Amino acid sequence: MNKKNILLLETVAEDAMSILEEASDMNILTGFDETSVTSQIQNYSIDAIITRGKGQVRDSFMAQLPNLKVISRCGVGLDNIDVSSATKRGIKVVNAPNSNADTIAEHTIALLLMLQRNLYDAVTMVKENRWQDRGSYVGDETHGKTLGIIGMGNIGKKVAKIASALGMNIIYWSSKKEDVPYTFVDLDTLLKTSDSISLHLPLTSKTENLIDKAAFSKMKTNALLINTARGGIIDQKELLQALENKKIAGFAADVLVEEPPAKNDPLMQLKNVLITAHLGSLTKTTYTKMCTMTVKNTLAILRNEAPMENCVFNKKELDNS
Repeated sequence: MNKKNILLLETVAEDAMSILEEASDMNILTGFDETSVTSQIQNYSIDAIITRGKGQVRDSFMAQLPNLKVISRCGVGLDNIDVSSATKRGIKVVNAPNSNADTIAEHTIALLLMLQRNLYDAVTMVKENRWQDRGSYVGDETHGKTLGIIGMGNIGKKVAKIASALGMNIIYWSSKKEDVPYTFVDLDTLLKTSDSISLHLPLTSKTENLIDKAAFSKMKTNALLINTARGGIIDQKELLQALENKKIAGFAADVLVEEPPAKNDPLMQLKNVLITAHLGSLTKTTYTKMCTMTVKNTLAILRNEAPMENCVFNKKELDNS
């Protein structure tokens, strides 16, 4: 039996690794650094690549793998894969659609509440034995405020549902009007009227730096901006200017253009900024789900079986997102 060769560019969840190891018709290879990748592609004909968020799969890499049939990412975003080149080469690109919607929605709301209620400072105050400083505490509630959601996909819908339960008024702008009980508005209206704005878009040529100097100029001075999508959707230079010049009141994110940020990044020094280390999907439940889903679909394709619906992502979908 000729085994298919699957190259792992990063580790995967334990349950997913067990599925791979039990696949007797597959040969599992690891390439966690440049040296090991070079060695593996010199010694084996690679049929599939599985990565998470760091392993880069660009056209020059694909060109070295003439038998490559599948590139799989244990996650949703595909920033680290050249989808256009893969499509032209007839290589299927697999992701784990909707696998992280619940956890990213929860993380978004958590960041919003922390920022709105100034919870980070409130907790730090007690940990530093500054109970007496409670008199200078400033925070507010979300109830009754307007949340503007940019991108009403799976995650945007879940964020809207939770925020609505908290008593927020939901408006949204997306590439198309969705069948949801929320008000669809144009982007300018959303920017001008929202008390908080949450981003839920893929990073494409159309969305890169969507939140730019002009966008910040339209926001309320008390507006909070939340980004759990992709760092590149926001112009980071203009974000810093907007925060320093008090054009907006605060920023919270799980994603940045540069990850990790530079040690001297001035954005990290601002009190009205909360950043988590791109870990919104790294709950045990979601991480396992993303990895096992991706592995099972990769194996199905290599075995000429039908993978789950909507797991194969192509260039046309990227252009229309």
